[in-house]
Amino acid sequence: MAAHSSEKMTFPGAHGHDLAARLDLPIGPPKAYALFAHCFTCSKDIFAASRIADGLTQNGIAVLRFDFTGLGASEGDFANTNFSSNVDDLVAAADFLRANHQAPQIIIGHSLGGAAVLVAAKHIQELKAVVTVNAPADPAHVIENFQCSLDDIKANGQADVQLAGRTFTIQKQFLEDMEEQKLSADIANLNKALLVFHAPGDETVSVDNAAHIFGAAKHPKSFVSLDNADHLLHHHEDAAYVADVISAWATRYISVPSASVAKGEKGAVVVQESHAGMYTQSVVMNNLHILTADEPLGVGGNDSGGAPYDYLLAALGACTSMTLRMYANRKKLPLDNVHVSLKHEKGEGRVDFIERDITLKGALSDEQRTRLMEIADKCPVHRTLHGEVQVTTRER
Repeated sequence: MAAHSSEKMTFPGAHGHDLAARLDLPIGPPKAYALFAHCFTCSKDIFAASRIADGLTQNGIAVLRFDFTGLGASEGDFANTNFSSNVDDLVAAADFLRANHQAPQIIIGHSLGGAAVLVAAKHIQELKAVVTVNAPADPAHVIENFQCSLDDIKANGQADVQLAGRTFTIQKQFLEDMEEQKLSADIANLNKALLVFHAPGDETVSVDNAAHIFGAAKHPKSFVSLDNADHLLHHHEDAAYVADVISAWATRYISVPSASVAKGEKGAVVVQESHAGMYTQSVVMNNLHILTADEPLGVGGNDSGGAPYDYLLAALGACTSMTLRMYANRKKLPLDNVHVSLKHEKGEGRVDFIERDITLKGALSDEQRTRLMEIADKCPVHRTLHGEVQVTTRER
């Protein structure tokens, strides 16, 4: 069974380019949506991004991660981008989620992406929680990655630099935009819960940056040390830890939508699309019990829950077992346990066949067993299936 579904998609960036994205969805209705910003010159598929997204979906939180303009599979020229354009793309991503799913309540940024979310947060009204992971307090920190090329960039307007084994063109406007960014005011006026992760031994962005971010922020704020983790969270357990802590911490601040039946419909069962897969449905019983219905992988589903006929068999099986238990208790029969196994097949002429095998455990006499098998056919669901059923359908 899949732990979650992951869908590739594109959305329009702030400056007209199509940005490649991936939406990771949990099984069942998401508790909330999160937006993830990757590190400088990275992509949405970097290990830390994918592992954190996986961990969050396992905790019921949907995650949209995308490639900034000019990176990964997104359109555009990286040379024409800068820190401000990254912030604009984050706001565009939030707009996309709001229009097509639900506005993000959580925003997470790794490395330079962490600095970007601190600035973008003020432009996304619905945000409740902001998370940074090994983030610099000053975006200009990334200039250290190409310090030796600064003179060429300033003299010629641009230069090709080597970053993580790849060649990128850095323009003078990139430097100027970075140098203009001052995050202290944005952090102080965040007005949202802040969670700062940082590895004390981070050799790319020192932990002093976390101290500056944390010191500039107002409460509620939290700091979590990543101990021996490296800057990119290469180890699975480090990324998984970040996801688990975010999930637990954010619960205090996010608004979790409750699936509810309409007022006055006591005892109703509500079924609605969860958008976690092509056919995946959220099933809410009595406004309390939440289940997932789906189709098998072979017919285009995610196999994330029972198929409709599985639930029909479950209803018959549960009712059979309950009815036998009620009768045995009333008659004080030595019935220790009931096991019911059911199968459904479609026959010719629109005839449905259900096989029901019942195992009765206990020191029962032959007469008692015979009577219990007769009682099995008297369970209410069995009678409903054999009786005339009228279904009234109306649009609301």
